Amino acid sequence: MRASQTAFQKTLDSFFNFYNTGNMETKEIIAALSALAQESRLAIFRLLVEAGPDGLPVGVIAETLSLPNATLSFHLKELTRAGLTVGTPNGRSIIYSTNFTTMNGLIAYLTENCCAGAACEPCPPSTAACKPALIPSRKSPSTHSTSSISSRRKS
Repeated sequence: MRASQTAFQKTLDSFFNFYNTGNMETKEIIAALSALAQESRLAIFRLLVEAGPDGLPVGVIAETLSLPNATLSFHLKELTRAGLTVGTPNGRSIIYSTNFTTMNGLIAYLTENCCAGAACEPCPPSTAACKPALIPSRKSPSTHSTSSISSRRKS
């Protein structure tokens, strides 16, 4: 039971650190991006995101991704070290889940100045770039051009 309190406390610490400082620290961003910059870890993370806050037992992750236990253990350690996952003991197994606070902080950091600082609509998976949200006082996104954006920056 103590280990789950520790994992929960780490999640709370990450949550309060994110909201107290207003954004993630550069070291945290680099650690998260580095952890995701490996094929197996990215697959594990995406699987856990898909599983939602309930997470998945280690055995299910290993079976789903056809990873040996030792390899999976190493990758989960790296994801947890980067603050992207949390392991919670459940009897004789460990349930891993996504640390959505860290994930959302990473996304917020990466998209902080998206669309020249204008509000953005969520992008559909097939879209490569953000589409600015329609704001009544602004022109619609279809009327924006590169020249209009660069002329606003010169002003």
